[in-house]
Amino acid sequence: MILTKSTDYAVRALCYLSRNSGRIVSVKELHEKLDVPYPFLRKLLQVLNKKKIVNSYKGSGGGFELNKAAGEIFLPELIEIFQGPFKINHCTLKGRSCPNMAYCVLRTRMDEVEAQVYKMMEDISIKELCKDPRKRGGV
Repeated sequence: MILTKSTDYAVRALCYLSRNSGRIVSVKELHEKLDVPYPFLRKLLQVLNKKKIVNSYKGSGGGFELNKAAGEIFLPELIEIFQGPFKINHCTLKGRSCPNMAYCVLRTRMDEVEAQVYKMMEDISIKELCKDPRKRGGV
């Protein structure tokens, strides 16, 4: 699995905030519009606030808004925040490093694939992800 639910839900929330820029959006509204569990969404937004990707406002009329432009938030940054370093291939066996790591042909090839995938993801911004796929030639 390349993306976890945390990363997926964070992308959805950031796209919604991007589409509603200029106003503060409540967690309740995000929960209702995105159909993401409320407590989970709240925790994700708190993490994004701590990382200075969104701003948080407390009290009546409180909520969240983007702190960075959607074109300046990239997928690898979100993966790093919610999943740690990007890895496709984990060379572990029952919680320990695999004894074959030094000469494993599969590991070498998977490292190459991982590097290519990461390079491709570096160009994927929230701004791009928020576009209507019908308007960018998608299905």
